[in-house]
Amino acid sequence: MSQPLRIVTYNIAHGRGLAPIQGFSSKRQVRRNLLKISCLLANLKPDIVALQEIDENSRWAGNFDHLELLRRAGRFKYAVFGVHNRREGLFNLNYGNAILSRHPILEWETTAFGSSKVGEKGFLFVEIDIGGRRVPVVNLHLHYRSRRHRLDQVDKVFDYLEARQKTTGPGWAMPPVVCGDFNAADSPQDATASLLSQLNHFGGYALHPLDGKRTFPSPLPSRSLDFVLVPEKQQVTKSEVVRSYLSDHRPVMVEMAVPNAA
Repeated sequence: MSQPLRIVTYNIAHGRGLAPIQGFSSKRQVRRNLLKISCLLANLKPDIVALQEIDENSRWAGNFDHLELLRRAGRFKYAVFGVHNRREGLFNLNYGNAILSRHPILEWETTAFGSSKVGEKGFLFVEIDIGGRRVPVVNLHLHYRSRRHRLDQVDKVFDYLEARQKTTGPGWAMPPVVCGDFNAADSPQDATASLLSQLNHFGGYALHPLDGKRTFPSPLPSRSLDFVLVPEKQQVTKSEVVRSYLSDHRPVMVEMAVPNAA
């Protein structure tokens, strides 16, 4: 027997909506857009939301906790922040990846790919209790410009998961689900395909959304940048790119089956 698990991955662009430049949206505009994102998520009814470009406390995004607003507005019981950019002072920046969950988050760890105070990417690893089963999830954001950096970054993600498998891995209900903003299509020479291949260590994986559906830019998508990598043994019952104009990315939603506890 199994139970459904619905995951959404969404780069929310610091809450600025479709504004082309960060920092020109007022706090009120950012809050309004985040509340619209919360309404979108309410309609999608996810169990887990993986967010990229979300701010903990940044001057350019209103100086407030975006995750807490989304958690409260969406009535999510659990949330963790994976901040991988921190800069104090007048032009403070604190942002990264985050997870919202309807289910208990048992463990979590965030990893920055480098040490830059601005523009650094990273990934957030969580283990979530789904009906008594421990489900591992990775939420990542890769370099937007350099293919070489992206390839190095997915190597770090895989090395982390391989090491993690030796510690808490024996308790996993399934291999890790990996999702986020890859900033790369699934071409053979880039990071998405590289990580997909490396994850065969855990068994075969399927790339979602299917059929090369595009996610960026949201008004007229021309590129596929956002993915959910699902272990092939998990039955996927729904996979779609959601039409939305609340960020420059469109969210991706995948529903899969998770085996019940014995």
